[in-house]
Parts: sequence; C-alpha cells; structure tokens
Amino acid sequence: MKTILGPAIFLAQFMGDEHPFNSLDGICKWVADLGYKGIQIPTWDSRLIDLEKASESMTYCDELKGKIQSYGIEVTELSTHLQGQLVAVHPAYDILFDAFAPKACHGKPKERQMWAVQQLEWAAKASTNLGLTAHATFSGALAWPYVYPWPQRPDGLVDTAFEELANRWKPILNSFDDQGVDLCYEIHPGEDLHDGVSYEMFLDKIDHHKRACLLYDPSHFVLQHLDYLQFIDFYHERIKMFHVKDAEFNPTGRQGVYGGYQNWVQRAGRFRSLGDGQVDFQSIFSKLSQYGYDGWAVMEWECCIKSPTQGAEEGAPFISEHIINVTEKAFDDFADSGVDNDMIKKILGL
Repeated sequence: MKTILGPAIFLAQFMGDEHPFNSLDGICKWVADLGYKGIQIPTWDSRLIDLEKASESMTYCDELKGKIQSYGIEVTELSTHLQGQLVAVHPAYDILFDAFAPKACHGKPKERQMWAVQQLEWAAKASTNLGLTAHATFSGALAWPYVYPWPQRPDGLVDTAFEELANRWKPILNSFDDQGVDLCYEIHPGEDLHDGVSYEMFLDKIDHHKRACLLYDPSHFVLQHLDYLQFIDFYHERIKMFHVKDAEFNPTGRQGVYGGYQNWVQRAGRFRSLGDGQVDFQSIFSKLSQYGYDGWAVMEWECCIKSPTQGAEEGAPFISEHIINVTEKAFDDFADSGVDNDMIKKILGL
C-alpha cells in the first residue's frame, strides 16, 4: 500500500480575467495560501504554460518549475482535455468544438484534428521535461450521437467508430510511451470512453497499449448509476490519476439520467462541491490506498450552486482529511509468535 499525494487542484475552472486568477504567479500564491500542495495545469491556457516551448526547452521547464515551487507547490500533471476532445469529433459537434481550436482551424475538421494531435505530441514531451509521469485528456467521440440505439444502429457502426478512434490514438499513445508517460483518459459522458465497457472496447482495438490509462473521477459515474467503487476493483492497475469531484443524482417522476434538457441546477444529476454530494470518498480513498495508488488527489471544482472560491477553500482540508497515511505494520503484529517450521508442522499434525 502507498499513501496518496495531495491535496492538489485542477486550475481549469479557476482561471479568469481578475487577479489572482489571471496569472500563474497570482493563482499559485492563491492555491498555496489555501493549503494545496500541487496544481494540475490546463495546457490550453497560455497564461499558465507555453506548451510548444515546454516541449522543446528544458531551460523553460526548469524555470517554470522553479517559479511554481517558489510558492511551495509543484506541478502534478498537465491536461489536454480540450485538445484530446478534438482528436475525434463527430460532424454534429463541429461548430461547437471549433471553439476549442485556433480560428485558423475553424470549419476545417482535418486541420483541427492535425492541430490537436500536434498538441498531444507536445504535451508528451513537455511532461517528460517537467519530470511528470502521467497526463490527463479526453478520448473524443465518433459514436456518442448513437449511444441510445434508436433508430437501430446499423451493424458495424460502433465497431467501425472504435476502430477509427484506435487508429487516431495509437500513434499518440506510442509517442507517450517513447516519453515514459501514461496517457490517462477521463471516463466521461460525451466521450466514446464513458464507462468500463467502452474503455475495454477501446483497449481491445489498441492491443491493450500499456500507456492507455485512466483518470478516475467518480462524479461521472454517479450520474450514470455506475458502481464507482467496483470500478476501482476492476481497473485499479490502469488508474494513474484521480479527480476528487462530487456529484448527486436525485431522480423524480419527471426526469432521470437524461435530465429533460434542463440546465445544471434543474437536472436530477448534477455536480457539487466536495462534501455536498453523494460520493462516498471515504471508501474511495480506502480502496485506492489498498491498491497502492500513489498519485495525486486533485480537486476538480464543478458545482452549479456553490461559488468556486468557497469550493476551493473547502477542498484542500476535505482532501487532506481523507488521505490515509497507510500503515507499515499489521494491527495484530503484537501477537506474532514468529516462524517456527517445527511448530507449524506440530500445529497441523504433520
């Protein structure tokens, strides 16, 4: 068993136009003052990192780490959630997802995909230059519009979609392998990798690539009615990252999993700040510790009720209180009678 690292915080939902959220220095001081020990950096925000430069220059990476460490914190991982999404986009989402790419790629799906792949390639190298061993991303989706089989899906549609998804990701996974970095897919509705079964389908297509790992976020499983504790039992060897995010699901006679097209406040399933939802974090931290997860516990704030500043203030102590300092001795060691082979044979009547 190993002790989980933390608390850390994902910066994506906190960056903004006002101080201290509009610069690396400002937000580093802010999170350090709240008690966080690490930051997960969204690579699409140039105020935090120049991804291309980080992929090319050890000097730049050393200076970046030095600046962050001067506040008593460290980089836990980099994230390419938005860029990973663009590796595979169904045409139905082209207009909406164009916003994740530079304007030069808008209306040009192929160019947008090439840009996204380049971003992932840079992220692999940047992770190595920063001394990181895991990276967060989304898989993107080609089959998601057909998740509910009505009208009936043509035979082979899902298989063809996953074959194409695998073909797009294999070279990227190989690049991460070359850098010694695990690529961790956040299992998430809206992505083709949205539960354990779809993840296994993907693994089959990529020959169970050793770098195709998981970012575990229980909030997305609450909204799917998926057993998020058994998920750890099934996939703990692949879980290399952990988002600590809460959620709740309160179905009524009027709506359930699909939410009736309502906004987040009015949905039966919604994300909440830590401690305000239904996730059993005590059991999650116990299971992850039991299986030897030694990565970071990273708070991701997404709540439709509580402010992000209050959520962040409450997040660091919440995580700290749940981290288990794993034992180095068995509770019944005091009664150990030692090893005596003759005695063992005598006990067994041998």
